[in-house]
Amino acid sequence: MKNVTTLFLTLVLSFSMFANVAPAERDALVKFYEKTNGSQWKTKWDLSKSVSTWYGVKLEGEKVISLNLSDNNLVGEIPYDIVNLVSLQELDLHKNHISGEIPSIVGDLKNLKVLDISFNDLSGIIPVSICEMNNLEQLALYMNNLSGELPEQIGNLKNLEVLSLFNNGITGQIPNSLYNVKTLKVLLLNSNKLIGELGHEVANLKSLENLSLFDNKMNGEVPVELGKLNKLKEMNISYNMFYGQVSKSLALLDTLNMTMLNNIGTPILLDVNQDKNKAIVSED
Repeated sequence: MKNVTTLFLTLVLSFSMFANVAPAERDALVKFYEKTNGSQWKTKWDLSKSVSTWYGVKLEGEKVISLNLSDNNLVGEIPYDIVNLVSLQELDLHKNHISGEIPSIVGDLKNLKVLDISFNDLSGIIPVSICEMNNLEQLALYMNNLSGELPEQIGNLKNLEVLSLFNNGITGQIPNSLYNVKTLKVLLLNSNKLIGELGHEVANLKSLENLSLFDNKMNGEVPVELGKLNKLKEMNISYNMFYGQVSKSLALLDTLNMTMLNNIGTPILLDVNQDKNKAIVSED
């Protein structure tokens, strides 16, 4: 009888230890730990303890809502099992050694508001499925080895406030749909291989505070509509092949004062109109 009682208590304690998270979500976390070389993390998980004690994991009831493991020496690829964290709102893996491609299945994390896999070793394209994450507010994939074009469907992210993709190998043009994301505050696309013009539709980005297109291969006339973005505080569109005359206020806003490259790669300064508003065309 004593042995039965002991066994019963052991089972109860074991159940209570893991009852704070759904089994499928705990299994997903364990797979993630194993696939990213958890034994070598800076701050490791004790898998024998409650999930609520695991570093970087935030729970709400039985659901994992945040996984923040930035700068923790994660090595490996993102496992497909991560899709079982159905209530995840934040995934922050900044500054690790995550490699491989971004799994397309990540788009199934419909509650995600923050996706930060910046400063890693990711390759491949940005999957179109990311554009189905309707609650996404911040997308940070900078400092990786991503290639290919920005998905045309990126304009579907109607709640996006921060898009930070600098220092990759992204090609093609800025999709027209991106100009319809009126919530966008920060757009950092510098140091890629973007081509084409900056559309006049940039005027739609009324909330934009920071714009960086520095060090790409974009061309065409600098759109006068940039001067109408009243919330713009920081901008750098230099080291492209833009041309035309710009207002003084825009030139002062650009950290390199509109230094462009001509058709033979020589740095030149755009002409600046000393009347800060004269280069802005009125719509009246």
